[in-house]
Amino acid sequence: MIALNVHEAKVRLSSLLAAVQEGETVVICKRNIPVAELRLLPVAPTSKRPIGLAVDDFPGFALDSRFFEPLPDDVVAGFYGQQS
Repeated sequence: MIALNVHEAKVRLSSLLAAVQEGETVVICKRNIPVAELRLLPVAPTSKRPIGLAVDDFPGFALDSRFFEPLPDDVVAGFYGQQS
């Protein structure tokens, strides 16, 4: 962990960001009192989540082919608060 005051953090921002990318945590202080923390953000997933992650937990489970068909108009209207 690196702790430093605001002025020094401003001067060394680029090197502090490099340290954070390597896994270091930086605490920024104001008059030696901690006020903020710089840390690495979690990496967001770049791919879509696959359907069926729990397929092994439910043997014999299968989606009916009708699952992928469009919903009836009255059901869609219900999602928008409309009555059919």
